[in-house]
Formats: sequence, structure tokens, C-alpha cells
Amino acid sequence: MMTKEVEHEITVQAPAAEVYRLIAEVEHWPRIFPPTIHVDQVERSEHEERIRIWATANDTAKVWTSRRTLDPHGLLITFRQEVPAPPVAAMGGTWIIEPLSADECRVRLLHDYAAEGDDPESLRWIDEAVDRNSRSELAALKTNVELAHATAEVTFSFEDTVQVDGSAKDLFDFINEGEKWQERLPHVAKVDLEELSPGLQILEMDTRTKDGHTHTTKSYRVCFPQEKIAYKQVTLPALMTLHTGRWTFTENEDGVAATSQHTVVLNTENITKFLGADAGIAEAREHVRSALSANSRATLGLAKDYAERRRH
Repeated sequence: MMTKEVEHEITVQAPAAEVYRLIAEVEHWPRIFPPTIHVDQVERSEHEERIRIWATANDTAKVWTSRRTLDPHGLLITFRQEVPAPPVAAMGGTWIIEPLSADECRVRLLHDYAAEGDDPESLRWIDEAVDRNSRSELAALKTNVELAHATAEVTFSFEDTVQVDGSAKDLFDFINEGEKWQERLPHVAKVDLEELSPGLQILEMDTRTKDGHTHTTKSYRVCFPQEKIAYKQVTLPALMTLHTGRWTFTENEDGVAATSQHTVVLNTENITKFLGADAGIAEAREHVRSALSANSRATLGLAKDYAERRRH
């Protein structure tokens, strides 16, 4: 099996330790790295962890499990995919963070990989995916670290919860069956659901706004039966540069708490264009939150009705 090695690097205007922390804390990856849809921490010890990653690659999505070794003193993180997604036969590498000064560092991202059967066409596909994802990851890392103080104002999270006298399975099914949303949800004008593999979906839909307009969104969704559905939008409305979220279904003594959570980064360049010359970040936050929350509450309300009807 022929192994290929490549390296990408970028210089970041931030302390090396802060950059290391951002790479080490995988729960933030969907916000930081454009290809990452969702990350689950499967196992964790002090310096070793096993993570499951869902990410886009060349206009599709893949899932794999990796083992990582964390070295906070040496500012190194090594990773190795346990079960690579075809056509990858083997994949691993290292994050190396090198301090250049108190407020600047170099980030090097090394990869080594091989294609199934050493197939030249598969190797070219992997070359393209690794190159594209490495460049976008490093560029996003640079942006997110350097603009941390600025993005804090335009990044926010919120959630809506309803208590349901029903089962987690029925609530999960209602949200999972996105192909039925056009019939079930009044604010959905059109929907297309593609199941790439069990539990990994692409959901594309046209959503009606309060003023009668429609906008198209495309999301990758990772579904954990009866527990949660995590998603990341890759085609976004004009006022957002990032939108991730999750639906969770938590059993309690009164039934199930069904929650819709959103994390948003505003697109500040479009605020005055869409909300008027006097609008600022506060108005954009309120507008986006109101729109997303209204749709979430409507969906949760209909899911609640569905689950409670099936129970009673």
C-alpha cells in the first residue's frame, strides 16, 4: 500500500496555547471548521480520546472514527482514523503549533494517507479532499482565532423547549422524517431529503418567512435514534455565515423534554441591505433569533401534538 504525505501551514496572529486549545476542544469544530458537521466524543482519558467525526468531502459527506493523542506541553495533536471511509484505506496526521512570538504562531497540519487498492483515481479524490479541507480548516482556524473578540458579539446560541406527554421515539421520528415536513409543517414550502447512509442525511428545503417570502436552506443532519439530531446548514439565509443546531429528546418523570438548540454567526455585511440603513447587530440578532425560534416552536408544537396523539 502506497502512503502519501502532505503538509499545509498557516500563520496565526494569536498565542500558540490558545490555538492549541481551539483544536483540542472538538465540540467546537462544527463552528470553527467548515467541513465538520458534527463530532461525538466516544472515549476520553487525560491525553487520549476516541472521536467520531461527520464531515463534508467533495460535495458529499463521510463519517469516520479517529483516535487522538493530546500533548498540551508540546502543542502537538496526533490523529489516526480507525475505520476510514472509502475510498480511503488509511489516514492519519499531526497538528503542530509552533510559537513565533507571544502573540503569533505557525500551525502545521500534516497528513499521511493511502487509497483502497492504490487506485489512482481514488488517490486523486483523496488528494483533492485533503487539500480542500486542510486549506479551509486552516483558513477558518486563523479567522476564528484572530477575530475571537469581534465574533463574540455576532455569535450567539439559544434554545426552545416543550414538555411532551409522549415518547422520545415518536418525537424523534417526527423530526427525523424530514421528507414529510412539507405535509406536516406549514412554514415548509418544499423539501427534499437524501439519506447518504444510515443516520446521515442531506435535507434541502424552502422555508416560508412571515412576510410570505421563501428562502432555500441545505443542511447535513446526523441522527441518533430517540436521542438527538445534530445538523449544520451549508446553504444559509443572507443574515447568517454559520448556523448549527440540534434537536434533543430527554426523558423525564413527566414524559419527554423536546429541545431545539441553535448556534448562529451573523453575516454583518448583509445587515443594512436586508434590515435597513439604521439596523445594527442588535437588530440582526433579534431578527434571526425571532425567525428561527418561531419555526422551532412551531415544529416542536406539531411534534408534541403528533407524539401525544400516538400515546393517547
